[in-house]
Amino acid sequence: MKKLLKKIFLCAVLLSSATFCFAQQQMSSLPNDPNVRTGKLDNGLTYYIRHNELPQHQADYYIAQKVGSVLEEENQRGLAHFLEHMCFNGTKHFPGKGIINYLETIGVKFGQNLNAYTSIDQTVYNISNVPTSRDGIADSCLLILHDWADGLTLDPKEIDSERGVIHEEWRTRQNAMMRMYEKVLPEIYPNSRYGHRLPIGLMSVVDNFPHQALRDYYEKWYRPDQQGIIVVGDVDVDNIEAKIKNIFADVKMPENPAKREYFEVPDVNYTIISMAKDKEIPTTQILTMFKHDAIKPEQKNNIEYLLIEYMKEMASTMLNDRLTELTQKANPPYLGASGGDESYMISKTKDAFTLFASAKDDGIDTAFVASLREVKRMKDFGFTKSEYARARANFLRSLEKQYNERNKTQNNSYVNEYVNNFLDGEPIPGIENEYTLYNQIVPNIPVEAINQIIPQIVNDSNMVVTLFMPDKEGFNYPTKEHITDLINYVKSEKLTPYQDKVSNEPLINDKPQAGKVIKTEEGKFNSKILTLSNGVRVILKTTDFKADEISMKAFSPGGSSLYETSNIININQLNSVAELGGLGNFSTINLEKALAGKDASASSNIGDLTEQINGKCSPKDLETMLQLTYLTFTAPRMDQEAFESYKTRLKTQLENAKAMPQKAFSDSIRIAIYNHHPRAISFTPEMVDKIDYNNILNMYKDRFKDASDFTFIFVGNIDQTTATPLIETYLGGLPSINREENFVDREMDIRKGEYTNVFHKDLQTPKATVIIVASGKTDYDLKNDLKMSMLSQLLNMSYLESVREKEGASYGVSVYGEISKYPKPEGEAMLQIYFDTDPDKRSAMTKIVIDELDNFVKNGAPAENLAKAKEFLHKQYKENQKLNGYWINQLYQYYWYKTDMNTDYDNTVDAITMNDIQEFANALLKQKNIIQLSMTSGDIK
Repeated sequence: MKKLLKKIFLCAVLLSSATFCFAQQQMSSLPNDPNVRTGKLDNGLTYYIRHNELPQHQADYYIAQKVGSVLEEENQRGLAHFLEHMCFNGTKHFPGKGIINYLETIGVKFGQNLNAYTSIDQTVYNISNVPTSRDGIADSCLLILHDWADGLTLDPKEIDSERGVIHEEWRTRQNAMMRMYEKVLPEIYPNSRYGHRLPIGLMSVVDNFPHQALRDYYEKWYRPDQQGIIVVGDVDVDNIEAKIKNIFADVKMPENPAKREYFEVPDVNYTIISMAKDKEIPTTQILTMFKHDAIKPEQKNNIEYLLIEYMKEMASTMLNDRLTELTQKANPPYLGASGGDESYMISKTKDAFTLFASAKDDGIDTAFVASLREVKRMKDFGFTKSEYARARANFLRSLEKQYNERNKTQNNSYVNEYVNNFLDGEPIPGIENEYTLYNQIVPNIPVEAINQIIPQIVNDSNMVVTLFMPDKEGFNYPTKEHITDLINYVKSEKLTPYQDKVSNEPLINDKPQAGKVIKTEEGKFNSKILTLSNGVRVILKTTDFKADEISMKAFSPGGSSLYETSNIININQLNSVAELGGLGNFSTINLEKALAGKDASASSNIGDLTEQINGKCSPKDLETMLQLTYLTFTAPRMDQEAFESYKTRLKTQLENAKAMPQKAFSDSIRIAIYNHHPRAISFTPEMVDKIDYNNILNMYKDRFKDASDFTFIFVGNIDQTTATPLIETYLGGLPSINREENFVDREMDIRKGEYTNVFHKDLQTPKATVIIVASGKTDYDLKNDLKMSMLSQLLNMSYLESVREKEGASYGVSVYGEISKYPKPEGEAMLQIYFDTDPDKRSAMTKIVIDELDNFVKNGAPAENLAKAKEFLHKQYKENQKLNGYWINQLYQYYWYKTDMNTDYDNTVDAITMNDIQEFANALLKQKNIIQLSMTSGDIK
């Protein structure tokens, strides 16, 4: 494949002499981004360091290990993942929970900023959003990375305690797809470790392995030649490099180290067909994979590799556009389909062009054939020039955006690049080099070059088909022989080329009659308020946080609350159906085509209490976003065929959702919280045919026929002088009838009093899921919002210690609290506690959770935990000051909810005491509005 791809590449670059000269000079290798410092210690450890100032005064610390579950022997299955857990349970310099305890004192929260993951071939640990303003923090974080690399204590008591936690993680993650993966992987990876090495492992191993086995695995594989340190942030590069050299110098390479083998996936000369079924999967999912060789890491750091990846991306993009177009037919062949070139399932040593399709119960043949047919059409005829022109324009626009944001890039973006470079050899030339390279070469790569690559990545001789199907009575399961017959049928078909329907019509043929700015005044948070002649209020806040971004949010009071409950079926489907037809003269498909090369979007949403428009664009595409906004108000489009397609897909999805345990749980939650309120419906397949398309469009048009009470908020790199005439044209030209209206309180309140429901549900994996909800009235203001946040954090810390660590009875207890306002004038607080556990432990764990909540009201929490919660809020607040999304939300809070959630934030945080939070929790609980809901596969007593 490499030889042919090189020919394709040279054909492309030869079309431009300037490009060819550049390519000749650079063909040997790509340069590394000069802004990243890389190096390797004498012991073999690799490091990457980059200074970056977004977020300001913060840094990310990562250690990537070229070690994963594929390296386990049969009697070690699960140890790679278990070892990841043990990195948070005691190290040489941070005994016990010392890592978590220390990092949370500086605002680094476990699970959010401090985390790790184990995969098949790699394990990656992160300490993110670390403040850099204090002396010694960098040393401590590097020392943690050092201990993860070579300083785990692996205390036997901690190991035994963690067995239960991992068992509960297995229980939480053991869903239908995981069970079916365990069935098909051995079949699609014959004679390969990849067929038997999912990271969670075997619970028989997790529950019983000897302590020494984990230490042996650690000492064998966690070694410097397989480890990479990545530090990105507001740091002194020279200083960090010196610290790394000093701190990691004592990490020794073992004598006679084991070979780190990358297991090849053997090719076969037949089509592999594998099938699995499960009672809890809602729809049939079909994966068709065309295996081909993966490019090895050492072969990637050149221009040829970047261009190969570009061409594969173009092919995938254009195929997905075609597959999406078929879903708009009145009777679509599948519920959804997509394709792209990627790793073959879970192995990095083999790639595959992978085609996904989801099917109706009686439509497996149709979905499989239709999706496979489009791959054959792609292979037989390639793509058209017009398709490629759009895909290329979108690619170059995305590249331009990255280039424009080169000085506004977040730390984690760079970290991901360097992790991928270390683990997989992905090039890191930097956006400046990529921008120059792609803009020289890409315009000269013709569609013929894209079409030539397709036969190399879609090879019928190395094909794999997997089907994941519902296990239910009366289902017509295909045989492997039948799937083979369908493949041969498609191969023999005589197809015709795809016909691309394009239009050069502008979004708007005639500009609207412009309005005028009749009033200008200062707004909150350094914003400017413009009042237009049609009554529209516009709030502008110019920022420099992102060079190529403007965000927009518009709102008006009313929403679906203005429609009677008798119309609830149409209310429920209002947003989904209203957008089906596209805008103006453009269907949804043609609208996407018309926007090729543009960075602009606008979408409507009719909520319970407001109608809204949300949008985003680059500064140069502001007019396009405003045109889309104008059309969203004035020209919703009806498309009966798209509506019929939507109904067909929706009916199937609703019918099949009954198989999902989570559907029963969510329906029960809705009943528990809203007490059978007629507007809190569970949409059923029987309701689909009652959806009235005309009625929905009339409701939609009614909500957007009067712009006079709309407020538009713009935040970002917006030049007010340039923007004002466009705003006057497209927002000032919106229809206005000056009606006065507000939302209606439909009394859809949270259930009052105490309510308990424990119900049995047969599950394929034994599990109990519990949610506890406490609600009540409270003032809607900054101080109470912060109290709720602190209460949630303190309870999360408490449950982490008691339920997860001490009892080993849940992978984690999640606590979330919020305060809402409207339709009632006063605020309403809601505290939610959620966890999964062993059915046999459900009752006991529920009691622990409730007892700890009561204990908090009486005794509070340790003072150091409150200090951790406050430190996290201070750090998060500083991060938010540089985010456009944060200021959009703050302005919305102020002008819709009439509440300032920003001013004096830090002082308000500092002023809150433990007693304040206890009183807040007590005031909530003493209202005695408590809902307990449990779904269990075990005993309900």
